[in-house]
Amino acid sequence: MSVRQSLLAILDQGPCYGYQLRTEFDRRTGSTWPLNVGQIYNTLERLDRDGLVEKGDTDDQGHVYWQITEAGRAEVREWLDSPVVRSAGTRDELAIKLAVAATLPGVDVAHVIQAQRRASLAQLQELNRAKYAGPDPDGPEELAWSLVIDSMIFTAEAEVRWLDHTEQRLALHPQHAMALELSTARPKRGRPSARTDQNAAAGAGR
Repeated sequence: MSVRQSLLAILDQGPCYGYQLRTEFDRRTGSTWPLNVGQIYNTLERLDRDGLVEKGDTDDQGHVYWQITEAGRAEVREWLDSPVVRSAGTRDELAIKLAVAATLPGVDVAHVIQAQRRASLAQLQELNRAKYAGPDPDGPEELAWSLVIDSMIFTAEAEVRWLDHTEQRLALHPQHAMALELSTARPKRGRPSARTDQNAAAGAGR
């Protein structure tokens, strides 16, 4: 999630000082992505450097108000109009953990999956129990909170389904057949592309 664009979008509604920005961000995200004030000000300094915000008035309590520039408003419009692009690769720790565990000799992958499923189901139960405790259960803050929580619930549900799928798929293969011993081949420097790997595999099959 882009903290940078989120803060810009809030500033597009009017000038704010640092603590105020953090509060407004929390109101719109259900406090599910906590930001510290240092992170807020670091982001503001970078936005100022890039010409997207500028310092405005200072009130009697010493709060410096930041205001968006026209370039900042253009970036907000572009952010809202553009889809979020997911990375083509994966850095998901769980997926990598199970992929490695499935190829290690002597590892009980079913036990690893079962332990993760218990943790994932416990997290899902906590999310389903989460309720908005604000003064207006039908207001916009409740809507913002529920949108974020729903996303987290769907992600947790998908994780449990993927674990079930993985367990069923691995059950079709004997554990010893999946094990990868350390290769004796000396790897070349550099990292071949996925397309190079596929071509090499295709050539070997001819």
